Amino acid sequence: MNDNNNKNKKLPPSGNNSFFIFLIISVVATVILNVAISSLTAPKTKEILYSDFVQMIKNDEIEEVVLAADKIQVIKKDSGSKTTTEKLLKLWGMKDNTRQELYYTGYINDQRLLPLLDEKGIKYSTPIQYSNPVLEFFLAWILPLLFIYGMFFLVSRSLSKKMGGGIMGVGQSKAKMYMESKTGVSFRDVAGQEEAKESLNEIVDFLHNPMKYTAIGAKQPKGALLVGPPGTGKTLLAKAVAGEANVPFFSLSGSEFVEMFVGVGASRVRDLFKQASQNAPCIIFIDEIDAIGKSRDNQLGSNDEREQTLNQLLAEMDGFDSSKGVVILAATNRPDVLDKALLRPGRFDRRIIVEKPDLKGREAILHVHVKNVKMAPEVDLHEIALATSGAVGADLANMVNEAALRAVRMGRSVVIQEDLMEAVEVIIAGKEKKDRILSDNEKKLVAYHEVGHALATAVSKNTDPVQKITIVPRTMGALGYTMQMPEEEKYLMNKDEIIDELTVLLAGRAAEEVAFGVKTTGASNDIERATELARNMITIYGMSDKFGMIGLESIQNRYLDGRRVSNCSQETQAAVDDEVRDVLEKCHKTAVDILENNRTALDRISEFLIEKETITGKEFMEIFNKVKSENLLDEQTADDVQETDNNLCDF
Repeated sequence: MNDNNNKNKKLPPSGNNSFFIFLIISVVATVILNVAISSLTAPKTKEILYSDFVQMIKNDEIEEVVLAADKIQVIKKDSGSKTTTEKLLKLWGMKDNTRQELYYTGYINDQRLLPLLDEKGIKYSTPIQYSNPVLEFFLAWILPLLFIYGMFFLVSRSLSKKMGGGIMGVGQSKAKMYMESKTGVSFRDVAGQEEAKESLNEIVDFLHNPMKYTAIGAKQPKGALLVGPPGTGKTLLAKAVAGEANVPFFSLSGSEFVEMFVGVGASRVRDLFKQASQNAPCIIFIDEIDAIGKSRDNQLGSNDEREQTLNQLLAEMDGFDSSKGVVILAATNRPDVLDKALLRPGRFDRRIIVEKPDLKGREAILHVHVKNVKMAPEVDLHEIALATSGAVGADLANMVNEAALRAVRMGRSVVIQEDLMEAVEVIIAGKEKKDRILSDNEKKLVAYHEVGHALATAVSKNTDPVQKITIVPRTMGALGYTMQMPEEEKYLMNKDEIIDELTVLLAGRAAEEVAFGVKTTGASNDIERATELARNMITIYGMSDKFGMIGLESIQNRYLDGRRVSNCSQETQAAVDDEVRDVLEKCHKTAVDILENNRTALDRISEFLIEKETITGKEFMEIFNKVKSENLLDEQTADDVQETDNNLCDF
């Protein structure tokens, strides 16, 4: 591949084409305008005999006579009233002769003519030419031409802002071309997506060394579809491919193809592939391709513009030769709505899943984002990665930036571990609300609620340890929260782990009931999460004692909102609701039993939390273990006393 040739390639000069098109339209419009004005103002002339001319003078039918060198022009009297055409021409400073009947006859040296004209009071004159040919040509041709061209230019410029491309460019592609020096992104800047990078690296190698693959008979994939949740780095991966391959990178969104005019999107697709062929080898990247690639089987309605655009895209992907080095990359969060014809082999040959990163991937992503941030030596990114389970690359980048901003606010020159942990909490729960002051009773309720979660976590066998407990209100609505830190990454959950998780979620409400005998609105989010998890256990995971291994619900839009779709009858749905309620009631009872058996620890840790407002998991476990030791000692003492009493009785 010749890199210099690639860098010297330019897009077609669409601006020059527009200039010539405007010029041609302006010339044609000027000619039509002059012809129209000439036909509008030209008088009707008719040749008559000289004898008839003399008779018209005698009958007093002539208004004016013009004596030229070769002929006599005769203007007959009009009927009097002005027409609309004459009024308009008068406004333009022009004379209307359309209603006057003009005649002409040959010139005869008649000595009786002038006395006869004087006798009848008819005006006569000889024409004198004062015209300037250059000025007339400028006024008749150049000035209208400039005016019409300027009018078209202004209208096109105005429309181009509204629909992109103007009148002449409405069908042209708006793809932005980035060279490798402008993207500044390579695979070194992408972490946590090793499988996706491996699949894309083969495409890069094909662009660099096509003969290595064609020699064995392999064909370059025409397209690759990047699928995954928002923020996982699909666009970043596409730019990294262009940066690694050092080829032109055409980037645009699927919504940029669709306009209000039917056929515009299809025209832009044709123009895009034409530009790509002229700049091959290159990469075309279409972000959010579901905007134009939705299935055409929609029964609710259709969109002619979108369907024509999709049809043109399918035709272009079938028509271009992959050996030229044109690779199409596309990204979407909704692969389930794409048209089947778009996904078949020969169009998008590969589907590359860009999932949420695992523990190792999150740690690698954090290392990428902290490269340009001054970090303290004791910062442990592994701990941050553990605390951010489920976070994507965009979330982690935001957390690092929030940590840097907090370090500046606190007057530090480097970011410490505390800044990063606080940034994690800001992203999850929001900032601390210092202006929200809870009453003593509310603070006590929140403290018991959060300690209830923590105690259920400490007692249960299949839960993650507590990292932090706080009763400081947050901007996202939480009056307090209990933060857990997993010891390792988990990819599966068994039924016992789900039951323990449900027990922990319902332990907050259980603590309110055990300590105060009341139920508050603070458990709403816990109940919502517990209900969803219990329903998944029954309808999706096949862990139901009543229904067994049957999928009663499925998930649509898995990478977005994860909307549920029922696959069963209404009677079965009602039975599912009953079983969900039974599972939650059992878990709630278990939570109540745990807290009643650990009432001393519940009271003592809650009092400590009310005083400190925020405690660490280490402090929580120290108090909990101390209370357990005291209870164990009390039980041993009671057993010793009982044994002594028994001995005395025996004695």
